[in-house]
Amino acid sequence: MKKTLKRNEGHASIRKSVAKDYTRAIKKKTSCCCNKRPVPKGVVVKLAGYSEKELAALPEEAITNSFGCGNPTAFTELKPGDTVLDLGSGAGIDLLLAAKKVGPTGKVIGIDMTNAMIAKAKKNIAAAKLRNAEVRKGLIEDLPVENNSVDWVISNCVINLSPEKPKVFREIFRVLKPGGHMLVSDIVAEWLPKEIIAHPALYSSCLSGAISEKNYISGLKKAGMKNVKIRDRLVYDFSQLQAFICSELQSDIKDAKKRAKLKDWAKHLLEKVWSIRVSAVKPKRVKK
Repeated sequence: MKKTLKRNEGHASIRKSVAKDYTRAIKKKTSCCCNKRPVPKGVVVKLAGYSEKELAALPEEAITNSFGCGNPTAFTELKPGDTVLDLGSGAGIDLLLAAKKVGPTGKVIGIDMTNAMIAKAKKNIAAAKLRNAEVRKGLIEDLPVENNSVDWVISNCVINLSPEKPKVFREIFRVLKPGGHMLVSDIVAEWLPKEIIAHPALYSSCLSGAISEKNYISGLKKAGMKNVKIRDRLVYDFSQLQAFICSELQSDIKDAKKRAKLKDWAKHLLEKVWSIRVSAVKPKRVKK
């Protein structure tokens, strides 16, 4: 009982810290997952694989406040009338793109735990004049969504932030209709030094909470998902790894020794951290 209580308190602490960091980031219009320095409009999202055409159709704030690592709607086969669920919808960039693809007969639901993100997403939905999109407050480990109710689950660099990933995978399975699809962009890591795993500031940088690609695939399969495939990979280079590590530690960078330590971490992580697009399907017939 004590161990469970302590573990739950630890999970709550991580969520509180992540929510605080992303609230601060969105108010400063900077990026937790890439680099906390201000960047020109669209730089982060263009690197994540969004096209000029997609960006041109969105409100500016949906673009500048995007913290993703990929474009999970890029390879989906969304059809008019589909219902789409976006886990950790943030300011709403993928929410808006999906809403345009499914059309007025479809529906897109965003889930986020951060009030500032929800407020920003609602503002962007209104600016885009979309009536088929909504945002709900909730945890991706306990989705405020009915069983077997969505055709697609998408997510952009969010599941790595969860301290309870097996629960997230089970929730994805629960809410998908039989035969429904999942397509998620996320960060994975083959190996992380204990110093990085233990550093609380690096959790919001999408690094400390990352699991291996093997465990990611295994977690989805254990939850009941089938046809689990890696659609795409982007292995991060030295400068990108430095950006991940330094984004939450800028106050430390003035110290030469600490700067050297950060560079040392980045060297050790070369070819061990990357973003993936992973797809999976809920079987049409589910064993009871």
